[in-house]
Amino acid sequence: MLLRRHATMGTFRKFYSGDRLERSAYIVLSRIESEGPMSIGELADAFCLDTSTLNRQTAAMLRTRLLERIPDPEGGVARKLRITAEGERRLRGDREAMLDCLGATLEGWTREELAAFAAALVRYNTTVERAEDRPWPRPDAAEAPEASRGRPA
Repeated sequence: MLLRRHATMGTFRKFYSGDRLERSAYIVLSRIESEGPMSIGELADAFCLDTSTLNRQTAAMLRTRLLERIPDPEGGVARKLRITAEGERRLRGDREAMLDCLGATLEGWTREELAAFAAALVRYNTTVERAEDRPWPRPDAAEAPEASRGRPA
């Protein structure tokens, strides 16, 4: 609970003065960023949510121009949602602030402590995903943006 609270409460605000994304927007935008354009049905399946919930969430993101509707690039009937340049900019801003916040929080931890913490978080996340049969696509460690900046994973 403290990990989530720290990421969403006051400490984060020290590192980001921009208009912060709603939690659901951050998660949906991250998924579309990693997998490419997705339909409402694909998003509902990925998050195990009702399509009505995803319709409501994505409607807000369409209104604020974080997402746009496009024809299915593979020729399917369902329209897809694609992240816009504004969506990418906002997602990048939130992600940078979270990484800065996490870096400040973990300042003073040894490389070994950081590696152990990161490994435990990865193991926890993949175990939960496996139990729910809903894996999250992740880039290889060598491709991850955090790895190239020397920040904690």
